[in-house]
Amino acid sequence: MEPKYDVIAMGELLIDFTENGYSEQENHILEANPGGAPCNVLAMLNRLGKKTSFLGMVGKDQFGMLLRDTLKELGIDTSHLYESEKVHTTLAFVHTLEDGDREFAFYRNPGADMMLKEEHVEVEFVRSAKAFHYGILSMTHEDVRKATVYAIRAAKEAGLLLSFDPNLRPPLWSDMEEARAQIQYGLSQCDLLKISEEELEFVTGTMDVIRGAKQLKKQYPNIRLMNVTMGKGGSMAFHQDRQVFCRPFLQKETIETTGAGDTFGACALNYVLEHGIEDLKEEQLYEMLEFANAAASLITTKKGALKVMPTKEAVREFLKKEKANE
Repeated sequence: MEPKYDVIAMGELLIDFTENGYSEQENHILEANPGGAPCNVLAMLNRLGKKTSFLGMVGKDQFGMLLRDTLKELGIDTSHLYESEKVHTTLAFVHTLEDGDREFAFYRNPGADMMLKEEHVEVEFVRSAKAFHYGILSMTHEDVRKATVYAIRAAKEAGLLLSFDPNLRPPLWSDMEEARAQIQYGLSQCDLLKISEEELEFVTGTMDVIRGAKQLKKQYPNIRLMNVTMGKGGSMAFHQDRQVFCRPFLQKETIETTGAGDTFGACALNYVLEHGIEDLKEEQLYEMLEFANAAASLITTKKGALKVMPTKEAVREFLKKEKANE
């Protein structure tokens, strides 16, 4: 029987408050942007024509309602988006630095996304997809960690493709060694890995991307395709004995980098869904990276991510213009 969904993602769904100018009184204006890495991934996958569903929890409050409505508007299934009666929706305040990078302050002590429990994970639902995507923000506390491990085990036993993006946010961890341990668990389970160069350094202790990637591949032979994002340095794919680099697409119009990594990761996952994850040739890996880099570049010209993901046509048109200007 054909799976109901292409991808189910599990994890945090929250509101990113991003800076959006000043008021007449010269106070910062903050814009409530729906966000959360796993759903950013799903939003981009939907733009690429895939069917997706989200497993998580929000508060029974105005922000939770906003998030549910947003997912429905984007075509992401919300049948397994639960509501906490007692704990409010998680909030993140994002400060944009001069180079477009960000600093985060989280209001999550606790937050509704942490309230998801093992009993909320229906095995048949997990099995109804081709791929299962996860990060480590759903592993910061015991109950939601148990739920995540349970879902990963169900997905693995059902033969789903497992996609992992650590999405390390140090402010959410009281113990960085525990964060490292949870990343290592995530690495030990996945088939497809998207990891930033900073996260790669955190796990391996080396700033050399190639050396770090080779170290991970040796340590975790289950990883069949590893993609390393390097911000303004581009990206690299590591697959079997192949390693491929693709340059970044830098733009003057970039205003912030929120969602760039999630957009990249979604494009890579989409490529794998369409072409498989075995025996990808160098030209295929480059094609994957090029499209993902272009999509990530486009999202940096927008505020927020979830609601403003680029279409496949927009990415292709952008690439066409870039190549014409080379």
